[in-house]
Amino acid sequence: MRTLCASTLIGEFFIIGFAGLVAMKDPDLSMSTVWTVSGVAMFLCLVLCGLVTRPGGVALGWALQIALIASGFVIPTMFFMGAVFAALWWASVHYGRKVDEAKARFAAAQADSSTPDAV
Repeated sequence: MRTLCASTLIGEFFIIGFAGLVAMKDPDLSMSTVWTVSGVAMFLCLVLCGLVTRPGGVALGWALQIALIASGFVIPTMFFMGAVFAALWWASVHYGRKVDEAKARFAAAQADSSTPDAV
């Protein structure tokens, strides 16, 4: 799960950076506000790459997805991009857990087959 979720978060890191560049063109937003919000969100993406397997990591990831969709009120394209990344986040969590379960079953089967039988 960690690899899939981290890949999604790194993609979001870049999308948030590009969205910050687009938001700078809005005359109603100051550059410091844009880069403070974008910088915090980008930093959160990086931190979540390491926290995704810890308790609450997936929930924080969902909070980030909601914030990404909500950023569509500032940059309308982000409604679409946020929805795409929310779907990717769901798939990463869902299929990542399935992969982790399959790996655990395989490791258990390998451990059972490698133990010598008592005679």
